[in-house]
Amino acid sequence: MTRCGLHKMAETGFFTHAKLDEVEAIANMYSYAPIKAALNFGFLTRKVYVDFLEKENFPLIDVRNEEMDDVYIHQCDIQHLNSFLYIPLRKEIDGTLLVAAADPLDEKLLNSLYVKFRMKIRFVAASDLDITWLAHKTRGEFYVKEAVFSLMRKDAESSGLVTFTNAQLIFVFGFIAFNLTMLILYFSPTIIIINLLSSVFFLFSILFKLYLALRGSMSELHEAVSKADVKRVDEASLPVYTILLPVYKEDKLIRKLIWNLRSLDYPRAKLDVKLLIEEDDDKTLNAVRNLDFPANFETIVVPFHAPKTKPKACNYGLYFSRGELLTIYDAEDVPDSDQLKKVVVLFRKLPDEFVVLQGALNYFNKNENLLTRMFTLEYSYWFDYMLPGLETLDVPIPLGGTSNHFKLNKLMELGAWDPFNVTEDADLGVRVYDKQYKIGVVNSTTLEEANNEPFNWIRQRSRWIKGYMQTYLVHMRNPVSLIRRIGWQGFFGFNFFIGGTSFTFLLYPVLLVFFLFYIIFNFNFVRQLFPDWVLYIATFNFIAGNVLMVYINMLAVFKRRFYELILFAILNPVYWLMHSIAAYKGLWQLIYKPFYWEKTNHGLTKVSSSATANVNAAVAAAT
Repeated sequence: MTRCGLHKMAETGFFTHAKLDEVEAIANMYSYAPIKAALNFGFLTRKVYVDFLEKENFPLIDVRNEEMDDVYIHQCDIQHLNSFLYIPLRKEIDGTLLVAAADPLDEKLLNSLYVKFRMKIRFVAASDLDITWLAHKTRGEFYVKEAVFSLMRKDAESSGLVTFTNAQLIFVFGFIAFNLTMLILYFSPTIIIINLLSSVFFLFSILFKLYLALRGSMSELHEAVSKADVKRVDEASLPVYTILLPVYKEDKLIRKLIWNLRSLDYPRAKLDVKLLIEEDDDKTLNAVRNLDFPANFETIVVPFHAPKTKPKACNYGLYFSRGELLTIYDAEDVPDSDQLKKVVVLFRKLPDEFVVLQGALNYFNKNENLLTRMFTLEYSYWFDYMLPGLETLDVPIPLGGTSNHFKLNKLMELGAWDPFNVTEDADLGVRVYDKQYKIGVVNSTTLEEANNEPFNWIRQRSRWIKGYMQTYLVHMRNPVSLIRRIGWQGFFGFNFFIGGTSFTFLLYPVLLVFFLFYIIFNFNFVRQLFPDWVLYIATFNFIAGNVLMVYINMLAVFKRRFYELILFAILNPVYWLMHSIAAYKGLWQLIYKPFYWEKTNHGLTKVSSSATANVNAAVAAAT
């Protein structure tokens, strides 16, 4: 038996033999060093391990600031460095190769490096996190370039690297020029037509959403997974499940995130959890280093490369993922404990063409203030009514930013996420449909933190709307080809749900101003400009559209029985005005800086989820 540091820990009482057997089984399954399996699967805290190394006369060196001869590390593969946690540093005067290792007592690693380099090896101890940081920084260039450019190389038409094609620019400026010309030559008829078309589009867009909501309210999910189905699952048959956790400067949420993961009902050995940390995010890396209880995740450091976006980080994480299925959670997410098992059961029930399942999202701080109440109403009708409605129509479904569950091999086949699109999941949802695959909806909920601060909300929403605009521009580069691929029904749904959503928000304040001028201020020039019948139609369309959106928001409370929110639906016209502010900001950014990822600040709420409330108790129990 090849010895390692864990064997010595077991002999000296730092570690139990029962845990050692479990760790070795996991290490063999994932082809990891035993110390990596112990640290990453929650068998050991870094503090306890560092204490053990110091007692064995292996104090940690600061490997990030050590002198290093690149000739040796460039002979090593990033996957091997990442799995066995070592960094070759330099050749010493006596001809020995100095290697920093997370486990300086690992005989198997010592022997393999001796065979590789054909020289005597001397280990010094270093933090596994610092080794990981250095390994990805120095050897992750190939994979980070793949993360950025793979989709563009495989399917350039689906990449958002180019925001506006020449044909689209010609169309946009031609359309503007045509309308200006018509206004100059035939001002009154042209302004009447523009007004009528705008108000009719606004009403029709809302009617389409109402139709989707009613379809969604009457539809049953594809075979909703029951608790009995979950109980019947044979845990031995469950696949390895990768969870990607992209974070950036989320050091304050790390403890909460870990507790949320501990609540998942899934075999620990089959959870391949990747915490994706940017190279320059020492705050989050140090928060992981300072944890005083076991954590079940592997840290992956994403090397710097523009654009600095969540989809780029997720794409990079895919190259180190080992699961058959994969999902993404954000740092503040609280998924249902049985969500992963439900996804496995539903995938086994559905035809092979279903490659993604979307879980519902909602908020644990719904009653914190007016904004969180409106946000909750919006998410409730979106995930409980709209998405099931889209599924029944068999049209493209824009995925949410989290709790979407993929077959990993199909995700790679699709080219993964577009790193240049700031609503990468909505874009991927369209591509799934475009490639003749299907998206299902799973009856499981992930609770998030609703944005409780207006300016933070606008930052988040402007990014989302900008991403919808990007997605629309990408997939409308060749409308005729798009119709051939997804059919007229899919084309119609895409235009009114993806394109129409953004355009409606841009149009809303214009129609609102017109409505105020006509109804409230009663300006004479409006009556002189428009015949009465035009004013009646435009006013009716605007009022009817707002009333219908209020009604849709009221519908949203029933599935989850959030009855205390029903009257807040009346404020939807004001909430839509906030959307319009975000939409114009998003439009400006689309032109000025299309790939800029405007970060949303999390952890602002004063309300605790049930998971958050129990973190301290969990820490005490674990330690």
